[in-house]
Amino acid sequence: MPVHAALLTAVAVAVATTATSSAIPEVRAGDVAASRPVRWTPDELSTPLYESSPVFSPDGTELHFLRADTRFGGYRLLWSRCASGRWSDPAPPPFAAPAGTLEADPAFSHDGRLLYYVSARGNADSDDLDIWRVARDDDGRWGAPRRMPAPVNSPAAELLPRPLPGGRLLFGSSRPGGHGQGDIYIATPQDGGGWRLENAGPPISTSAYEYEAEISHDGKVMAVVADRGERSHLYLYDRDGDAWIERGRVPARDDVFQVGPLLSPTGDRLLFAQAEAGERSGEWFLVDLRPDPDPRWPPVCGEADRREPRKAEAIKASAAPLG
Repeated sequence: MPVHAALLTAVAVAVATTATSSAIPEVRAGDVAASRPVRWTPDELSTPLYESSPVFSPDGTELHFLRADTRFGGYRLLWSRCASGRWSDPAPPPFAAPAGTLEADPAFSHDGRLLYYVSARGNADSDDLDIWRVARDDDGRWGAPRRMPAPVNSPAAELLPRPLPGGRLLFGSSRPGGHGQGDIYIATPQDGGGWRLENAGPPISTSAYEYEAEISHDGKVMAVVADRGERSHLYLYDRDGDAWIERGRVPARDDVFQVGPLLSPTGDRLLFAQAEAGERSGEWFLVDLRPDPDPRWPPVCGEADRREPRKAEAIKASAAPLG
């Protein structure tokens, strides 16, 4: 089943159960030591629709995300700017495809000069989401978006591109030839403009269904969205030398899926999306992954004194190797 079609099926179940299910997750064996998730979506960006996959510009003054309908279909890219102490009304970015084209999963390069995202633009099959990239000039204006070449893209769906140091790109794909229904891949640029593609392999890619991954800027923590049975949930991994060691599952709700992970620069906090009981369909939730997380992240609009230290931290962390 195509990735976003599988999510639609999961959402149908979630919608049916959300109204009667508790919003407080139970602690299960194998859960990571973390705080209970709390809803974080800024009020001016929250709607009865499904907001997911938020990312911030390096200076913390812009927020890009996707908004979908209540069944997680028809998703579109939106962006908002922090101005006069509040997030502006979200709007499609200037490089967005015409309405009706599925686009999602934005991600800034560490210097903020590039934005990656997935789009069905120009594809006959709306399930075939490809990775695109758009550059920004010194005046902050976006150029024309360009589709990434093969083997980064394939006839199957690619999801949640995440730029890494050295020009590498982390993403999920449901292309054939992997370990399961979907796997996590790393693409490395080569001399001459080509790309070398590698499957992340076990324990990241398994016989289950992994399709989104996020690495903290310091390269020490990874969050993976994986469906290991009933629906998709978040799993954490820690870097140990050249290996990734699974820490466990994020203590979020069992009855709905989680998607769109975003780690703080040092991996001590995690933003993600899940359905919320009541009128709201999908919201952003924040969970602390360490006892003493840096409170300056995520950026809070109207608190510039918190954004500027975070900017310096992100720039410093972006230079750290992944090992």
